[in-house]
Amino acid sequence: MSAPVGDHDAVPPVLSRGRFDGLSVVVTGAVQGIGLAVADRVVREGGLVTAVDRSEMIHAVADELTTASPGGHAVTPVVADLETFSGATGAADAALAAHGRIDVLINNVGGTIWARPFQEYSEEQIEKEVRRSLFPTLWMCRAALPTMISRGAGTIVNVSSVATRGVNRVPYAASKGGVNGLTSALALEAAPHGVRVVATAPGGTLAPERRISRGGDARTEQEKDWYQQIVDQTVDSTVLGRYGTLHEQAAPICFLASPEASYVTGSVLPVAGGDQG
Repeated sequence: MSAPVGDHDAVPPVLSRGRFDGLSVVVTGAVQGIGLAVADRVVREGGLVTAVDRSEMIHAVADELTTASPGGHAVTPVVADLETFSGATGAADAALAAHGRIDVLINNVGGTIWARPFQEYSEEQIEKEVRRSLFPTLWMCRAALPTMISRGAGTIVNVSSVATRGVNRVPYAASKGGVNGLTSALALEAAPHGVRVVATAPGGTLAPERRISRGGDARTEQEKDWYQQIVDQTVDSTVLGRYGTLHEQAAPICFLASPEASYVTGSVLPVAGGDQG
């Protein structure tokens, strides 16, 4: 079971200093991967970050991120199960308590748990995949939207996936297709209230070993083979013929989240080396 080799930090970030100055930004799934890369960049660009994750490790991560803040702003850690509406409302309430408002919500929670042909998924596995990769975004949008509407301003960036067209992860693909539909439909509803809703669709992304397992790591030779089929199909579908880096994913997310993208809403931007999903 292997992915294309490479340095996950090969493309260093070119920061836009001050881009998020004074903005209250909620980043979910911030302990690792794309979420951590986004939170780190927003902090370095002046944002007031509320970092949300289901792991208690978010406290240590928040301390690390705080040291990177040019203004010395403390990152607010929140432990929450975003697969539940109560978890999402708790996270939104924590951001409001810390900063008085939510200017930007970046929904990053999600990810394939199992890799296998659809007929090999159990009923329980299908439900868990949908709950992991659709509901956290759905619930957080619902939790943050009222305060954005009341202020007449806000931006929501959803992290989807080009895996809506991919092998061996149909429930995940269906979930991310739901995220795409949520993005376009909510953008239409929210626009009259001054709220933008956009998304990126990452492709395969190099990252360090996960700090927290998703729970479906390949164990048997058959499971490893099914996962390798995903890797091969992902690379074959790109024009650039490689996986991206965490910085290459964080950059467009932060652009869409920033005031620079003020005329962009309802769009899903593929960030996948030319694979359109």
